[in-house]
Amino acid sequence: MYTETLVKRYLDMKQVPYEHHVHRMAYTAQETAEAEHVAGRMMAKTVVLKADGHFIMAVLPAPALVDEQELRHSIGVDFLRRASEREIQALFADSETGAMAPFGNLYGMPVYVEQSLTKNPEIIFNAGTHQDSIRMRYKDFARLVQPRVYSFAKEAA
Repeated sequence: MYTETLVKRYLDMKQVPYEHHVHRMAYTAQETAEAEHVAGRMMAKTVVLKADGHFIMAVLPAPALVDEQELRHSIGVDFLRRASEREIQALFADSETGAMAPFGNLYGMPVYVEQSLTKNPEIIFNAGTHQDSIRMRYKDFARLVQPRVYSFAKEAA
């Protein structure tokens, strides 16, 4: 069941057009893309990392993985690691674990977007649960979030 999330309230407040979809339970971004019947490259997955003691969001296409060494180098930090499940639960109390939307600006954290995702006219992302997603124009997402764009994805093995 969809609940009113911080991201949905934010999009409504900013009067940004979007579509809310409910789909079968999906725990990975690639499963969500399949449930939404879209290519994985359109599905924006959110990976939370800790960079020199501060949390950040990396947003990239579903089939890709974060090249942590490349991202670390791009953003100029010495230490970078994935956030633990416990840390993610504490940061995103309004979302199911692993289903947070890529709006780090609402949580006080910078957002880094994989360059290849910017080529999509629209993106789809989790909307706080493993059954809800939002589809919106990438340009609206970029205007609201103001992410920094780098090339930091690698193909899954």
